[in-house]
Amino acid sequence: MRLALFQPAIPQNVGACIRLSACFGVELNIIEPTGFRLDDRAMKRAALDYGPLGHMTRHAGWEEFQRNRGTGRLVLFTTKGATPLPGFAFRPDDVLLFGSEPTGAPDYVHAAANERVVIPLRPEARSLNLSVSAGIALFEALRQTDGLP
Repeated sequence: MRLALFQPAIPQNVGACIRLSACFGVELNIIEPTGFRLDDRAMKRAALDYGPLGHMTRHAGWEEFQRNRGTGRLVLFTTKGATPLPGFAFRPDDVLLFGSEPTGAPDYVHAAANERVVIPLRPEARSLNLSVSAGIALFEALRQTDGLP
């Protein structure tokens, strides 16, 4: 199981995902460009001292990520998803992909995804925070695949 963030724009979200990946023992992939410098103080503050426990891989762009991501389905989490999270069956080698905070994932990322999943929300709610969504998705994926620590 791996997490991937497509062109994240908010350093605190990346910091929280570093912490999330470290606590659950999964790799975090960052697909650049980002909306900030990866040495941003806000990101480091959000990650606290969890960085050494995690494994983060940076990719210069989408094409590099695609070349190097390895095996496993690409599972895109999107508000335009086709399958609600409670009805989705994860596999241990899935890559859980999340789009950029302000814009989501572009059409070419949607086209490359093997699966698209939506986290059900109240109709009047637009979306969840990126790191909250990643936490919900990762926990459920690890629970289903007996991958919780």
